[in-house]
Amino acid sequence: QVQLVESGGGLVQAGGSLRLSCAASGSIFSIYVMGWYRQAPGKQRELVASVTSGASANYADSVKGRFTISRDNAKNTVYLQMNSLKPEDTAVYYCNADVRVTSLYRDDYWGQGTQVTVSS
Repeated sequence: QVQLVESGGGLVQAGGSLRLSCAASGSIFSIYVMGWYRQAPGKQRELVASVTSGASANYADSVKGRFTISRDNAKNTVYLQMNSLKPEDTAVYYCNADVRVTSLYRDDYWGQGTQVTVSS
């Protein structure tokens, strides 16, 4: 049983910053990839950033240079530092984790989401 809990969302003015956190808990053998997705009203869910257990990061073009993803493997926690926020960043942000729950079994888990709203 694996749970992902996000925190850090909120309302911020354009140009401001927020840091999102996502902690995984439960029966975890290891986590290969952790990432952040977002979904704005009327739009499809999109990948924002992801990071492997070896700290290899990937970013959507729209957030490169503004967002930084990092993780603490000992805590099974992933962070998303969001700087220079824009109104178009407004969305529900979802944490995702590719979790190895046994030595042979992997599964994909999602958090409940946290709202990020950026005002003009």
